[in-house]
Amino acid sequence: MKVLNFKGKVALITGASRGIGRAIAVELSKNGANIAINYKSNLIAAKETQKLVNNTGVKSEIIKADVSKEKSIKSLIKQTEKKLGPIDLLITNAGIWIDANENFGGALSKKPLELDFNIWKKTMSTNLDGTLLPIKEVLPGMIKRKYGRIVCISSIAGLGMRPNQLSYGTSKAAVIALVRNLSAAVAPYVRINSVAPGLIDTDMIESLNKETRKIMREATPLKRIGKPKEIANTVCYLLSDRSDFTTGQTLVSDGGRVPLP
Repeated sequence: MKVLNFKGKVALITGASRGIGRAIAVELSKNGANIAINYKSNLIAAKETQKLVNNTGVKSEIIKADVSKEKSIKSLIKQTEKKLGPIDLLITNAGIWIDANENFGGALSKKPLELDFNIWKKTMSTNLDGTLLPIKEVLPGMIKRKYGRIVCISSIAGLGMRPNQLSYGTSKAAVIALVRNLSAAVAPYVRINSVAPGLIDTDMIESLNKETRKIMREATPLKRIGKPKEIANTVCYLLSDRSDFTTGQTLVSDGGRVPLP
């Protein structure tokens, strides 16, 4: 069986300061990749990620950027390549979930038709534009070098009917569609896939009360909340040679809540 070997590869992870992004950075570094740690506002958390990454003996850089801004993304890619080299692996992980119990139209709206357009725009600019822009910047180099691996973090919210998650669910469904459509355009040398996590133990779910978490756990066949490392393992698989014949796919990692055919 092929091993996970990313020695000498350069990996850029957006939103890598915490949660799933941090776990991905650590797992890739354990397998030899040099890591560009992108963050937007929490430098302390980004430094903690870097500490964990550096403990594995690879190179790393912390780079601040707002993934929803094209100019910021161009700078992110330029700095990464200047400091670490050409980007081989891209993981678009940065995302937001706006709890809209009081601001209708966000993550948990009780009145989904009362859509707050500002929440919609902010969610789309981060979750969708923030996926497209980094891909757009790294693709020319990947295609020229005839090598590139991209994984986009989506969500099971993008796979089913989520009337109370209009902004978030639609943005994640769009990420899945982007991956599906773009994969054929960039093949055969660049592979692009997505991972759709279920409920994962990260800061993003802190707005959910205990009762909601209990209901979601009970709706999960494995009867628990997922761990960031479990998503990181799935991402590493899709980036590795073990998945050489896989592109344009969405791999669900949710404890069985949303089984796909």
